Amino acid sequence: MKNVVQLSYALILVFMGLEFCSCERLDNDPNKHISDSNPEYIELQEVVEILTLLPISDKQLSEVHAAVSASSGNGYDEEYTMSNLFALPGGGVGDKATRGNEYYGTPMRDLITTLVKDMASESTKTKSDYQGLHVLKTLERLGADAFIRSLTQSDVQIYWPYSEMWDGKQMPIITFDPEDGANSNIGYKLVVDDGGFRQVAEVEVDEEVAKKCAVWVVNRNDDAGYTSLEMLRKEDPDWGEGGGDLIVKPGKSKSNKGKLRSLVLRDFTMKRNYDTWFAGASEFFVKMGSVEDFTASTEAELRLYSPSITDFMIVVKRGTEGVPQPFNAILVSELTDQLTHCAMMITEDDGGTITKWDCQALVRVESKSYGIEISLPFNSRDDIVWRGQLATKWFENNNNVTGHFGDVDLTFEIIE
Repeated sequence: MKNVVQLSYALILVFMGLEFCSCERLDNDPNKHISDSNPEYIELQEVVEILTLLPISDKQLSEVHAAVSASSGNGYDEEYTMSNLFALPGGGVGDKATRGNEYYGTPMRDLITTLVKDMASESTKTKSDYQGLHVLKTLERLGADAFIRSLTQSDVQIYWPYSEMWDGKQMPIITFDPEDGANSNIGYKLVVDDGGFRQVAEVEVDEEVAKKCAVWVVNRNDDAGYTSLEMLRKEDPDWGEGGGDLIVKPGKSKSNKGKLRSLVLRDFTMKRNYDTWFAGASEFFVKMGSVEDFTASTEAELRLYSPSITDFMIVVKRGTEGVPQPFNAILVSELTDQLTHCAMMITEDDGGTITKWDCQALVRVESKSYGIEISLPFNSRDDIVWRGQLATKWFENNNNVTGHFGDVDLTFEIIE
């Protein structure tokens, strides 16, 4: 840790020096975070500048911790999106309501709004506390209201890794995702002495620091637009006591021919993290292409069947690498003996344009095999962890046995 310096002097030197450090922003697709509803791009560094100047107290610490804990409990990363910060103080991704604004005293959104308006004011532009900040140029171009609106609509968020280890008192180190693959970056820790005097300490932050200290990483959200397994369960009417742990319960066979079986993915184990720790957890998508309740006895009946695709997201936090995570989702709800092969793909989400993998599920009719075409969607930047065909016989021979699929381990079970 470098010597502690006074707040205003630190911010002048530190943020002016950021453009000379090894945190250069490299991005081959500068438009990927811009949409028609959010035309103004907000730099992560600018948000860090604002957060570092806020008079954060125990109330705001509790607010952020409540939000990231709620997101985690809802099956997402330990994240507090700017959209929730302004619309739902203390609310995590997936939340519909919180304890209320008054519970957190002056919520983070009010602190940010007051500070931004002060920084944009003509009478305070020459304040020593603000000199050298990158965000001043943006505020001069947009004005306070447009900046707040763009920030609210952006994909910017506060990510708090290892937040479950927070002691309830420690002030955070605030840093941002350099977005260039680096594993360390400059961070800014607010230090308050016994007399209430606030100072800023410049530190270097890596994942080991984040495991020991409270660290807020300003990064960009990747998973809030998806519905997690936990949210699917909570939305299911069978969720709760006596509801079991499956997302979709086996129903009655439409054909009433033979026993109805279901293919369940019991657990999911990530063997390595796919992104730098600044970017947060890994978001995996498990996609299964099959033909439900297939009982055709003629080629003519074959034409009556269409393929089905199940697509579930699971967020695996960095601290759970190598630890089996309960999945407990039905991938094929009506598995018949005539379905001989399913198509499966596992991806780790990295965004990009929508593309597809054209594959086949295989069925048997009168001792002949037929391929039914399926297109499994994924994003162009996604890491493809594994894809291929899996035989029903393989599932039967490896029932409740953990199998290896690239950098993940999966345990399947056939239930009746």
